[in-house]
Amino acid sequence: LQLVESGGGLVQSGGSLRLSCVTSGFTMSNLSDYAIAWYRQAPGMEREGVGCIDNRGYTNYDDSVKGRFVISRENAKATVYLQMNSLRSEDTGVYQCRIRWEICSEDENDYGVRGPGTQVTVSS
Repeated sequence: LQLVESGGGLVQSGGSLRLSCVTSGFTMSNLSDYAIAWYRQAPGMEREGVGCIDNRGYTNYDDSVKGRFVISRENAKATVYLQMNSLRSEDTGVYQCRIRWEICSEDENDYGVRGPGTQVTVSS
C-alpha cells in the first residue's frame, strides 16, 4: 500500500491550493474502506492533525482550518483531496496524508501507511 501527496507549492497569503493524496497497492480492499487523515508539520513545530475523512465521507477538521479547508474523496480515482482556501502564513508546512481502516482517529499512532509529504509555503 502506498500514498503519495502532490499539489504543494508557494502561494501568497489569501490564496488557494489543492493537495492530492493518491493511494495504490490495495489487495483485498480499496480506498472506499478507509479513512484518510491529513497532517502537517511546520519547521521547528510538532506535527498536527489538519482533518480527516472517514470511509462514509464524514469529515472533521482542526479548529485552525475550519471554514477554510475542505477534504473530499474520489474513490474511483483512489484519491483524497485537501482544498485549502484563504491560506495564511501559519499554514506553511509539510502536508502528509495517512490511512487507517474505516474511521478517523485523533491519535496519529492509529494510522499506518503515510506518504512522504508535500511542501506548502504561504508568503505574507
